[in-house]
Amino acid sequence: MKLLAIHWALIGIWALLTLASIVVFVVSKRSSKDMSELVQRTQSWWVMVAIFTVAFLVSQTISIIVFALISFLALKEYFSMIPTRRADRRVLFWAYLSIPVQYFWVYDHYYGMFAVFIPVYMFLFLPFASLLSQQTDGFLKSVGTLNWGLMLCVFSISHAAFLLILPATPESSAGGAGLLLFLIFLTQFNDVAQYTWGKLFGRRKIIPGVSPNKTWEGFLGGVATTFVLAMLIAPLVTPLDLAHAAAAGLLIAIAGFVGDVTVSALKRDLGVKDTGSLIPGHGGILDRIDSLTFTAPLFFHFIRYFYY
Repeated sequence: MKLLAIHWALIGIWALLTLASIVVFVVSKRSSKDMSELVQRTQSWWVMVAIFTVAFLVSQTISIIVFALISFLALKEYFSMIPTRRADRRVLFWAYLSIPVQYFWVYDHYYGMFAVFIPVYMFLFLPFASLLSQQTDGFLKSVGTLNWGLMLCVFSISHAAFLLILPATPESSAGGAGLLLFLIFLTQFNDVAQYTWGKLFGRRKIIPGVSPNKTWEGFLGGVATTFVLAMLIAPLVTPLDLAHAAAAGLLIAIAGFVGDVTVSALKRDLGVKDTGSLIPGHGGILDRIDSLTFTAPLFFHFIRYFYY
C-alpha cells in the first residue's frame, strides 16, 4: 500500500513534468522572445527529477546519501562565495566533516544527537577551532558566517532527510517517504507558481531592495495555489487531516518565499547573480534549494509536533 501511493505520486510528477515540457516546447517555438533559459530550466528539471526518483525508489540509505551530497555541494558553493580568512582553512575542514556526522544521526534514527549536533556542538566547536590560529582580526565575522552557512546548508536540509525515516501512521501507510515527497513537491511547485503568477500578473513590488522581480501578485498567487494543492495531495501521501494540510500548505508557501529572498539578500550583498553554475538555467545547488532551507525544518517540526 505504501509503495503504491508513492509510485502513483511519482507517476503524477513525471506526467506534470511531461506536460510542462510540451507547453515550454510549443511556447519556445511560437514566441519571438529568447526562451533559451526556460528551455534550459525544463531540461534540468528532467535530470533532477530522475535523480530524485532513482534515489527514492532504490533505498532509504541512498536517499540519505543524496541529501548529504546536496548539503556538501550547497556548503561548498556558500564557502566559495563568502570571504574567508586564510586562517580559517582548517575550520572549513571541520565544517565539511560535520556533514557525514550529521547524516549518520539521520541514518541511525538518533533524533537527540541530530537535533543538537550542529546548533550546539558545532556552534561551540568552530569558534574554538578558529581561535587556535591566534588571529583575532575578523574573528566575529568569520565565526558568524561559518556557523550560519552550516545551519543553512547542512542542518536545515538534513531535516528533509530525517522526514524520510519517520514510520507509517494509522492515518497514512506512506510514512516518511510520503511526507518527504509532499514537502519537496510543494516547495518546488510553490517556487514555480510564484514565478508564474508574478510573470503573468505582477505589478506591485513586494521587496524591491532585495529581489526586484518579486511581486505581491506572484507571492499571493503562489501561496493560494500551494494552499489548495496541499489539501488535494495530503490525503494521498500523508497523515494530515484537512486543517493540518491547509496549515502545512500555508507554512510551506510562506517559508519558501522567505527562504528564497533570504538567499537573494545574501547574493545581493556579495554581488553575485547565482550561487554557482552546476544546474543549467537554475544556477547552483543553493539557488535550487534556497526555499527548502526554510521549509524543511519548519515542516518537519510541524509534523513531529502533531503526529509523532
